[in-house]
Amino acid sequence: MRLDDMPRRLFVCTPSRLTSFVDCPRRYRMTYLDRPILPKGPPWAHTSFGISVHNALKAWWDEPLARRTPARAAHLVERCWVGEGWRDDRQAARYRARAVEMTGRYVEHLDPAQVPRAVERQVAARTGQLGLSGRVDRLDERDGELVVVDYKTGRRPLDADDARTSLPLALYAYAAERTFRQRCRRVELHHLPTGEVIAAEHDETSLTRQVRRAESIAEDAVGAGDALAAGAHPDQAFPPRPGRLCSWCDFRRHCPEGQAAAPDRRPWDAIGDDDEPDEPGGPVASTNRRG
Repeated sequence: MRLDDMPRRLFVCTPSRLTSFVDCPRRYRMTYLDRPILPKGPPWAHTSFGISVHNALKAWWDEPLARRTPARAAHLVERCWVGEGWRDDRQAARYRARAVEMTGRYVEHLDPAQVPRAVERQVAARTGQLGLSGRVDRLDERDGELVVVDYKTGRRPLDADDARTSLPLALYAYAAERTFRQRCRRVELHHLPTGEVIAAEHDETSLTRQVRRAESIAEDAVGAGDALAAGAHPDQAFPPRPGRLCSWCDFRRHCPEGQAAAPDRRPWDAIGDDDEPDEPGGPVASTNRRG
């Protein structure tokens, strides 16, 4: 019980935790609340692909200036490669080559002497309800202001709405401004497969709106947790929200509704391996998981 005059405990969260509750309350419960923790499904190839590229780009900025070259970026992809989730060594090698080419092409357009303010940096902020933190892929400093840069390696093309309406990007900007005490309003999605940069400019009103949205989500999550603690059935407090993304859920094996809502996928299906022959169970899917 909380007395009215007692200070309210902050809801400690990342943007991923908030969006997880929005996407599916049941998955949120299984990820953040269940004890013991339920076993997850197999590793995903598209996740391995994205992690490999992200880690290579981080390592590239750690190199001495003279070694920040496209060739070095390619070498770092090889060194950082994650070999989990692939159908076989041949497929992994083909996608490793794609990652090498894509990353080398991307850094060709970077100024190696223009060192970011931060790379893979944790930022944090408090509001009246949230203890917010998150890890930003890159923070640039341009004309005295910070810019949030988020790498995207998925096949799905992006548009202006992806940057403008993104809750995580807005919260990263909000937290970065408070962590570094420097204005941060521009957010960018860098889509490495196409080389496109999709940007959005926030103002005080749009950032405040996204923070209020985050606080509303947190309030709903706390209410669901309170209901569960008071004896509500888990599926009433945290109902499933089945849909096509259930194919890619790590907890699919524990969710009958998710199994009924979307077909099973193999760990490598989301990469869209067009030159793979069809196998029993249907053709390779082109669905892309957000990453």
